[in-house]
Amino acid sequence: QVAKLQEEKLQNDVKYTAEAAEKTNELSALKEEKATQDATISNLQMENTRCNEIITHLQTELDNAKSLTRLAEKQIDGLKDAIRSLQEENEEVTKLNKRLLDERVSDKEKMAEQFNNMNDTIETLQKEASMLRSYAKMGKGSSGGWFGLSGRRGGDKSVLAAANADSSTDDADVTPKRQWGATVTAVMPSQPLYTIKAHRDDASCVRYDGTNLNRVATASSDATVRVFDTSNGQMESTFSAGGSQPLIGVDIGGDVVCGCGADKTCRVWNQQTKRMIHQLAGHSQKITCVRLFPGERSVITGSADRSIRVWDISRHIYTQTTTFRHSSTTNCAGVSGQTQSIVSGHLDGGLRCWDVRSGDRVLDMPLIHEGGVTSVQWKPGNDHEILTNGRDSALKIVDARKKAVIKTFHDPGFRTLTNHASSSFSPDGAHVAAGSGDNGDLFVWNVNSGKLEKRLSAHKSGAVGLSWGMGGTNGQQVATIDKSGVLVLWG
Repeated sequence: QVAKLQEEKLQNDVKYTAEAAEKTNELSALKEEKATQDATISNLQMENTRCNEIITHLQTELDNAKSLTRLAEKQIDGLKDAIRSLQEENEEVTKLNKRLLDERVSDKEKMAEQFNNMNDTIETLQKEASMLRSYAKMGKGSSGGWFGLSGRRGGDKSVLAAANADSSTDDADVTPKRQWGATVTAVMPSQPLYTIKAHRDDASCVRYDGTNLNRVATASSDATVRVFDTSNGQMESTFSAGGSQPLIGVDIGGDVVCGCGADKTCRVWNQQTKRMIHQLAGHSQKITCVRLFPGERSVITGSADRSIRVWDISRHIYTQTTTFRHSSTTNCAGVSGQTQSIVSGHLDGGLRCWDVRSGDRVLDMPLIHEGGVTSVQWKPGNDHEILTNGRDSALKIVDARKKAVIKTFHDPGFRTLTNHASSSFSPDGAHVAAGSGDNGDLFVWNVNSGKLEKRLSAHKSGAVGLSWGMGGTNGQQVATIDKSGVLVLWG
């Protein structure tokens, strides 16, 4: 019995010892887990402390940024106030400047008008005094009727007529005269003599010097007029219109160079001094064409405002002498030196002639061309035949006395694509020529037979202008220019 009890006790002790060992292991594991958790908590506390420091730093920077923002807002408000104040001052100064400028322009216009009136009065009185002296010598007294001649003191048409009449004596020793109507031998073009990049932008017009000097002038949308020596193809002069408004028309005669364009003015330069001597202002829309009268003392301009104006540029201050009004935009104009007549071609396809002396319209032929007339020219040595070019891609010769078209020239390869495409008689009137607007080819027709005699190629783009001059001293007579600004002088 005792052995049995000792055995049970021994078993109980073993069981108890095993449970105690198990509990000891569990306690050891819990202690290790607690140590790990304590380490994790310590790391998290350190990370929390670092995050708090970052938050504190960011909060400080945010406060600084807000402070700088408030300061910048105050500065912006101050700048706005300063700008507003400057704008108000600028508006006041601009108004004052405009008022002073208007007053100055008005004063100048009044002075110019008074000055011109005085000049006209002096001229009229000088004429009357000369007539009185003539009558006194003839013994006719004062009843010869000279009062009737002095009735139009300073009249618009008399100013132009006097200016053009005086040009035959006053400028005889200064510059050569335009050879209007002179019979000159024509040199037929055969090949390009000089090919020149005349302008960087689109060209619009080309014109020979009307006084038969070796010069040709071109105009372009780059707002410049350039003059070239036809003897060697070298550029002599460049005249700038300023700004970016394109120039549309050009004319040159002796020392006078004219250019007109989209800024509603026509500029007149002196070829020798290279300075602008006049800026003709008065049109309300773009000026599409300009031509010089014989003697280079008067200018005509045509405009999209449906008017043609005549300007006297013979004095220090220019005057507008005559205005012709009509119902359609003027695309082109020409001057007859024999009859003091102006011919104009219009957007409505009509052809009109004007008498400068009387101020009357003496011819009105509607619908000469479909789509508009682009070029007009009096036939050399002839006061009634006119060459026209039109948007219907045809050249026509019109007899102003018969009021009829007497010749028509066309070709399947010839096209007119711009409102200012030019054509020209040869100096002897035996041929007509024009450049095609699509391929740039030069077409020459015989006037008598009406047949195409020559078709010459040199341009890589469409031709926009052609001029057939009198040849100067070197015989170079034909020039064409294309829309890319390339000028060709033909030999």
